[in-house]
Amino acid sequence: MKKIYSLFLIFFISYVSIAQNLQSPDEKLGYTLGDKFTFHHQVVDYFNYLADNSDQIILKKYGETYEGRPLYYAIISSRENIAQLDKIQSQNLAQTGLSGKLNGTAEKAVVWLSYNIHGNEASSTEASMKTAYELLSGGMQSEEWLKNTVVIMDPCVNPDGRDRYATFYRQYGAKNFNPNLDVVEHNEPWPGGRPNHYLFDLNRDWAWQTQKESKARMKVYHEWMPHIHVDFHEQSINSPYYFAPAAEPLHEVITDWQKDFQIEIGQNHAKYFDENNWLYFTRERFDLFYPSYGDTYPTFNGAIGMTYEQAGNGRAGLGALTNLGDTLTLKDRLEHHYTTGMSTIEIASQNAEKLNSEFKKYFTRNINNPQDPFKTYVVKWDEDRKDDLNTLVDFLKDQKIEVEQVGEKQKFSGYSYFKRKQVNFESSEKDLVISAYQPKSTLIQALFDPKPEYSDSLTYDITAWAIPYAYGLETFGLKNKISSEPVLRLQFDKENLPSTYAYAVRWESFNSAQFLAAVLKKNIKVRISYKNLKFNNKEFGKGSLIITQTNNEQIENLNEELTKLSNQFEIDIYPISSGFADRIYDIGSSEIQFLEAPKIAVLMDEGVSSLAYGEIWHFFEQSLDYPIHSIRVNSFDGINISDYDMIILPSGSYSNLSEEGITRLDEFVKSGGKIIAMGSAISLFSDKEKGQLKTKKVEVSTMPLALYENAERKRLSSSIFGAIYEVQLDNSHPLAFGLGNQYFSLKTSGKAFEYLPKGWNVGIIKSNDSHIAGFAGYKAKEQQLNSMVFGVEAIGGGEVIYLQDDPLFRAFWHQGKMLFANALFMVGND
Repeated sequence: MKKIYSLFLIFFISYVSIAQNLQSPDEKLGYTLGDKFTFHHQVVDYFNYLADNSDQIILKKYGETYEGRPLYYAIISSRENIAQLDKIQSQNLAQTGLSGKLNGTAEKAVVWLSYNIHGNEASSTEASMKTAYELLSGGMQSEEWLKNTVVIMDPCVNPDGRDRYATFYRQYGAKNFNPNLDVVEHNEPWPGGRPNHYLFDLNRDWAWQTQKESKARMKVYHEWMPHIHVDFHEQSINSPYYFAPAAEPLHEVITDWQKDFQIEIGQNHAKYFDENNWLYFTRERFDLFYPSYGDTYPTFNGAIGMTYEQAGNGRAGLGALTNLGDTLTLKDRLEHHYTTGMSTIEIASQNAEKLNSEFKKYFTRNINNPQDPFKTYVVKWDEDRKDDLNTLVDFLKDQKIEVEQVGEKQKFSGYSYFKRKQVNFESSEKDLVISAYQPKSTLIQALFDPKPEYSDSLTYDITAWAIPYAYGLETFGLKNKISSEPVLRLQFDKENLPSTYAYAVRWESFNSAQFLAAVLKKNIKVRISYKNLKFNNKEFGKGSLIITQTNNEQIENLNEELTKLSNQFEIDIYPISSGFADRIYDIGSSEIQFLEAPKIAVLMDEGVSSLAYGEIWHFFEQSLDYPIHSIRVNSFDGINISDYDMIILPSGSYSNLSEEGITRLDEFVKSGGKIIAMGSAISLFSDKEKGQLKTKKVEVSTMPLALYENAERKRLSSSIFGAIYEVQLDNSHPLAFGLGNQYFSLKTSGKAFEYLPKGWNVGIIKSNDSHIAGFAGYKAKEQQLNSMVFGVEAIGGGEVIYLQDDPLFRAFWHQGKMLFANALFMVGND
């Protein structure tokens, strides 16, 4: 008995010793939290220190950023829970059905806290260190909470953005912070610390997972599937703290339980904020509608997803003067985030049993009784679009969404996304089937919803995003469950092509564009067909690529090189044994033009939207893999413009572009250059005295006198918040090659342009029925009617391509990649 008591005493003393001997962040860093912005490597070092000195925390690396910074998450709980963590994790996954048959009920609450997804909203990472230390030291009764709660912490979701901001502030911050907002330490240079390396907003990428950080994080997220997820943010300096419950509109898939528990969490936070006389607000501004936020995506995956917003952001620095004359400090900001983080863990612990029972109920309902009015989605298989269809399958699998195929020809009745009405159709064996009877049913409904219903038009982001429109794939929503079979995806492994006269590649998917970019980088000469061709009884549409032995003699074993590229991009290459076509036009026709690899400049920096530039940068480096030359707007006057074949102008005001720069752009086009003007950059060419392009004006009848309280809503009448429009394409024009005559465009601006009187109006809106989904004010709708969306204007010897809508929006609008590739390679070569 004495031995047992002695062992217990030794264990207890060791436990107390470890807790007492853990160094706080202040002690380990050598400065008080809030006195400096801590660099990411220091944050990692501190969490490594905690993991090395406590048996209540496990630190795991889950990836790296584009700039090579490591991504870590920490798991904190009681010793008993840490010892059986694998069991807790498997029990939690079992009640979702994602790891197999749905069974069992877990006992532990799982809370995931995500910090600093916007790099210059930097207080939360500071708070993460204090939170971790206090949890391991028993602060605020956390020893009791951790008995039935597992806390997962991602201390810095966006290390590249954070260090960009921290470096800026360390460089320009005064020795003793200056709260005057006029001074340099409160004014970041372009692009600011908010985005990641490619200037993407990672808090809009949860569902799309286009960024390296998002892909890595979501892999781990799906391995855990937390019950509660908190995304820590910052807002304007003069705003009180925001926490749940969320504002309207709330997406219709959100359950009553999820809404009610947000209220319970908010009330618990309010208790602490009231005690400290801290101001806060709820149920305003931050809605739960767009599915790719750090609050909505977890919500659509069964969790209680929430955003917490502290006053601050990149302008706040270490201390900033508010409009009330108070000084908001970094210490204040991190304390507020620390408090809501701990309060969230507390309320989760108090409701662990209920969280688990509701979590299991959520997935049981998804599997057995999905609420989606469509019980099955059928995506039509098209051999010409097989690359895009395979890309869609990969995307859905990353979401843990099960995809099968019809397996045999059948006749169905369903809602046609393209025709926007109920139709009868016949399936093919390869048509894809996404059943609503699966764990991710709610997420499927949110992502495929053809026309999301919103209770309030005052929303924080885009209001339409349906996957069938983003991919441009005909889809049908069926109200019944159908039988299906596993997807049969054969390994693409082509044998060596024969050495022959020429080779043809159809221009039918973005894989074709990737193949073309690779061919050009290898200095393989390629031609583009501007007419429909027929060789060996095979049809090749406009835009098809022709590679001949002639002019490629410098490429040793051309057939073997092309075979490698064929397998790399899963592209079919067709050998052509003779230049004599089955019908007009032969290989030597002037309608098949040689393409010279374009040297492309992209303008960036002040006056250019960092998000717009980032999309283009990411597209070229991570999707197309083709070189560009990024040039600062302020340097444009000094470059030799004749070195470039093409200039891309991302959306922006171009306020820093000089008059000389504008003149140089005009001269560049007239001398044979090509310009792609996107979004608001089109204003550089519109409404000029001698120009063709005119902004569309709509006269609206006199309205009754407006009430002041409705002023914000009145402004919405001319706005469009990410609405989907059907755009009619002139697919005889190179800008529309490979796209057919119908394109679904995501429109984020109410601005519209008249038809070009002498140019090519390649994409137009010509019907009141063109508006498919999403919010568009009545004035904005009138403006869109009979407007040009995509156009090409010849100026002198060159051309300007106008892309009013962004085809690369957040890198998830897949159909737009082909349109943009056409602008790069197809336009201007015929």
